[in-house]
Amino acid sequence: MDGSHPAGDDAGAAAEVAVTLLVNGVRHDLRIEPRTSLLAALREHLGLTGPKNGCDQGACGACTVLADGHRIIACLALAVQYQGRAITTIEGLADGDDLHPLQAAFIEHAGFQCGYCTPGQICSAVGMAAEFRSGLPSAVTADVRAGPSGLSDAEIGERMSGNLCRCGAYAGIRAAVREAFQARAGR
Repeated sequence: MDGSHPAGDDAGAAAEVAVTLLVNGVRHDLRIEPRTSLLAALREHLGLTGPKNGCDQGACGACTVLADGHRIIACLALAVQYQGRAITTIEGLADGDDLHPLQAAFIEHAGFQCGYCTPGQICSAVGMAAEFRSGLPSAVTADVRAGPSGLSDAEIGERMSGNLCRCGAYAGIRAAVREAFQARAGR
């Protein structure tokens, strides 16, 4: 053979596209393949290592980030879908040296052991708290028409069920979520 490739051999290689992502308040202009996941864009192109690639199937929640304040699974999202939307990763939650209340609560209540899932857990908890405050019911809400009445262990467990902790630090995670939520509600 002469080493040449038939015309269709490069069909799997997608041309790069220009994408602008607003991540943690900073605008990033990227050239990426259209099939690049948001997780890959954050980790490989922007160097943000907080969101983790735990399963690459949307099953573990280690890659959870916030898009316009709503929690999303970054391994299942295409970066091009989030053009111009505000993406917040664990790196963007603190205000300078002041930790986000959930970050501080996770430390205080030992809401982690190895820490691998912690960035996704915290981002998910931020989004979960916003959902709860807006009255969105969960599968364990007694009266879905009335909305949730309180942030019980059952509510926290159900709402955080998409985020797995292989170390089993769930008691600390629930305590941290409850404390941060109650502290915010008390202000």
